[in-house]
Amino acid sequence: MRPSERLRLTNEELEVILNSTHDGMVAVNASGIITVFNAAAGRLMRVDPEDMVGALAKDVIPNTRLHVVLETGEAELNRKQVLEDVTIICNRMPVRDSKGVITGAVSVFRDITDIISLAEEITNLKHIQGLLEAIINSTEDAISVVDENGLGILINPAYTRLTGFVEEDVIGKPATIDIAEGESVHMRVLRTGLPVRGARLRVGPGRREVMVHAAPIFVDEELRGSVAAIHDLTDIRRLTEELDTAKRLLRTLQAKYTFDDIIAVSRGMALAVEQARRVSSTPATVLLRGESGTGKELFAHAIHNASPRRQKQFVRVNCTAIASTLFEAELFGYEDGAFTGAKRGGRRGLFEEADGGAIFLDEIGEIPLSLQTKLLRILHEKEIIRVGGTRATPVDVRIIAATNSDLEKAVKEGRLREDLYYRLNVVPIFIPPLRERLEDLPFLCQTLIRRFNQAYGRNVTRVSQDAIEVLSTYDWPGNVRELENVLSRAMINMHYSEVEILPLHLPALDRLGSRPTSMQRFQGSGDRAVARKLQEAVKDAEMRAIRKALEISGGNRRTAARILGISVRSLYYKIERHNIT
Repeated sequence: MRPSERLRLTNEELEVILNSTHDGMVAVNASGIITVFNAAAGRLMRVDPEDMVGALAKDVIPNTRLHVVLETGEAELNRKQVLEDVTIICNRMPVRDSKGVITGAVSVFRDITDIISLAEEITNLKHIQGLLEAIINSTEDAISVVDENGLGILINPAYTRLTGFVEEDVIGKPATIDIAEGESVHMRVLRTGLPVRGARLRVGPGRREVMVHAAPIFVDEELRGSVAAIHDLTDIRRLTEELDTAKRLLRTLQAKYTFDDIIAVSRGMALAVEQARRVSSTPATVLLRGESGTGKELFAHAIHNASPRRQKQFVRVNCTAIASTLFEAELFGYEDGAFTGAKRGGRRGLFEEADGGAIFLDEIGEIPLSLQTKLLRILHEKEIIRVGGTRATPVDVRIIAATNSDLEKAVKEGRLREDLYYRLNVVPIFIPPLRERLEDLPFLCQTLIRRFNQAYGRNVTRVSQDAIEVLSTYDWPGNVRELENVLSRAMINMHYSEVEILPLHLPALDRLGSRPTSMQRFQGSGDRAVARKLQEAVKDAEMRAIRKALEISGGNRRTAARILGISVRSLYYKIERHNIT
């Protein structure tokens, strides 16, 4: 027996194979008579296969086109066909002999009724989902949804406008991420399974006061999450307080910011923060020095908030905002009848208001020479004498001063007492200008757009890399305050639906103050290669230093940051940027 004969299938074997497949198969001869009709075809058409064999296909099979294939010799692929309540997909092909003569045709088909139903169901679900998303995104109420574990799964644009947080800040993060003050209503709902109405709390970096209504989400009687609607109360609260605020030239307030609010990735800024942290726990007088707009007031808030006096008053005084004729009375107070128009019974000065806490004297270099002796008395004797009075009143006040002027020059010119200079300059902290801390620029931008989202009701999520490069070429004479102005104007220039700040949104920057980027400084291809190698070398050296510090500290990041001479926050930024594990 030849090998080819041993491999030839018997009719019984061929029938078993045809009947074991899930696809229906029908074959006809050249006359259109059915010669093969397998079990799957019988199930789909609800007929007995044995009754079909020998019948003319076009007489017994609805909508068959096998006779058309026999006539045309053309194959028909992926054709849909309806058999009563069943929809099938068919492939019909002619069968030819070795000479190419058509000797029959075959159809292979399968049931796609369930697939069509599933596709329609998915389409309907997508349509419903799209409608729900459109409704949630168009409402003016801020919406927040968390899952059963208290992790954020959905927010809408109104939520971003209210809190300043974007999706990357919230999605997958704990429900407490947006809480500045108060208990998370989401966690209360998940804990009790009951709705919460009228909860008052503060949210976002701006500590916006809101009222929250929250309800549990049940699926098949199983608690699967919580949804909250957040209503802004800030405007109502602001209106009730505005009259008193408008009457006061100087505000007595609690410090709002902490060291966590200071972006300090660059080494110079990190050193300033570390120095400020160390002095916070002491009562020493601090002198913050730096150009206008570098963040001296932010440091003053942070120092007070990290001090033992954090629960006491923090009084802010701008020494250039008070008329020289009123300066003494504002700072030290006055007795009854001290001058014409004086309030009956006298008035406490700002130093007495700050007793037990701290006073921030901004632009200390502008204090009148005639009052410097009184300020020196407070620093030395810890007591004040009101205008028109003779009795000394003891005060316990920590002084945090700030200046952008050259105090040494003022001493030489006789505009500042030398003994007062030494009393103020106990712990000088130099805050670097923005042009010397461009590593902080992307992080500053991200923080500022969150604040402006809240102020302008926008949904901006990021600053593009191209825009960062443009900002990095500028010299920033106005420092962070000027950056705030530029980003504020950029967001105003954006369309309401845009979420990324691009170079075209930025206002024109003063090119007289600009400086070339690192790549612009090197014109030739060889120089550019040198620049890239230098950047890579700096990066490698920094990574090695971080890994060595972590190794020495046994993985303790706080100790490693102290070894490197940077803040813990800066170390975390660098570890994440270099992907150090």
